[in-house]
Amino acid sequence: MQRTLLSYQRNGHLSTLQVAITTVKPVASLEAADRGLFKQAKDDDHVVVTDATVFHPQGGGQPSDQGVMEGDSGNKFDVQIVRMAATRPDQVLHFGRFATSSTVFQPGQKVTQTIDTEKRLLYSRYHTAGHVLGAAVRHLLEKKIQNFDEIKASHVPDSAACEFLGLIEGKWKDEIQEKLDAYIEKDMAVEIDWWDEEDFKASGLERLIPDRKAMGMDDDEKFRVVKIVGAETYPCGGTHVDSTKLCGKTAVKKISRSKGTSRISYNLP
Repeated sequence: MQRTLLSYQRNGHLSTLQVAITTVKPVASLEAADRGLFKQAKDDDHVVVTDATVFHPQGGGQPSDQGVMEGDSGNKFDVQIVRMAATRPDQVLHFGRFATSSTVFQPGQKVTQTIDTEKRLLYSRYHTAGHVLGAAVRHLLEKKIQNFDEIKASHVPDSAACEFLGLIEGKWKDEIQEKLDAYIEKDMAVEIDWWDEEDFKASGLERLIPDRKAMGMDDDEKFRVVKIVGAETYPCGGTHVDSTKLCGKTAVKKISRSKGTSRISYNLP
């Protein structure tokens, strides 16, 4: 099967998209690795694969989009969770349930995808805010904390946090908040660009070059990056708001430390 085109990566403002059905399978018929992505699946749940998608799959610390797919004849599929296939990292699996068992999509059928825009905006705000927090901490503490580096992040509401190498003491919380506030209020543009390895090297960001084989990418493909203009650039496949101010007030909740790493949690109103 062909790779799923990630349409939202080229146009983050899309909320609907007409696509063609590639495959429809009951979850029970999937290979074990893919079936394990949807542990709460019931007997009447299915996975739908399309040639392109407007749905952001769970990954990169961001929850998946939810929404619906609808055919011209009125058949409807409620999309509950979206994941990249474990067996094929370039294919998107839409898990969910058909309105009735007699309205299952057929390969080649044209359907319209529609995402829950309220959740998309919330997840985009959280994701961008996480990058802004990471940039604020790096610019404030990179030369002050031994072995400092950014490790990973979760942008899930109620459990959002950025993790760093190095021990960041609680005394830094107020200064981190101040730096974060300044970046948010500065209304920095958030732009999407496409880089190859040489672009990372030219910007002194060799440490951020992704593993293209692990991502199922061809040798001549470029990596998607998000640029917080005036702060930092990150390789990122997620969705974002157009400027830092659109994140809204971002509050640093807590700094915790364990085994040489630090975790800074945050939340949005």
